[in-house]
Amino acid sequence: MAFALKYEKRDQNAAPNTLRNAGKIPAIFYGRKQVSTPITVSAKEFEKVWKKAGETAVINLQSGDDEVQALIKDVDRHPVFGNPRHADFYVFEKGQKLKIKIPLVFSGTSPAVKDLGAVLVKVMHDLEIEAAPKDLPQKLEVDISSLAAFGDNITAKAVKLPESVTLIASPDDIVASVYEPKEEVVEEAPVDLSAIEVQKKGKEEVPGEEGAAPADGAAPKKEEKKEEKK
Repeated sequence: MAFALKYEKRDQNAAPNTLRNAGKIPAIFYGRKQVSTPITVSAKEFEKVWKKAGETAVINLQSGDDEVQALIKDVDRHPVFGNPRHADFYVFEKGQKLKIKIPLVFSGTSPAVKDLGAVLVKVMHDLEIEAAPKDLPQKLEVDISSLAAFGDNITAKAVKLPESVTLIASPDDIVASVYEPKEEVVEEAPVDLSAIEVQKKGKEEVPGEEGAAPADGAAPKKEEKKEEKK
């Protein structure tokens, strides 16, 4: 599926912020046999096309009678608001096959996850393939219902591709897998017994206090009572 987007050649003396304030995005298109050409596109129209086409659908860049076919190669976005500020388009040649990474979309239910409580790991999020521009898929589906036991995995060669698409990634690359969850063992720090202060039982007697033993260990003297004179 191809999308149309109108462009205008850009005056390189025009400040980028001035163009953005006018509702346009500075952009450029280039290719192996295409001279780099600075252009501007409508910010509103570009966002519509970008949302639907992504970076894997053909864009027909049109200006009057001129038209080039390209892919969105790169988009610079505002670091805070996320809106596109600049776009690169790669112009391909007719008959040229393209090597490109296609996003993976995971579907289905893994019995290992559902019934055994396994952990699903999505190792890859895109897959490199080769195809003619008109045959490029926008996404590739990965059915995880085959993951039934701990240790099961899905490799790149198991991902279904359209007939006109060739796998470039290694066939044995793991796309997704499931494994048995393990409880994390928390190791307790060893106790340093020498640092523990031993508490004495009972009240510590202080020499000189009533009832306390003298420091020399002698028995305490009894207080003599004086006779009252009658």
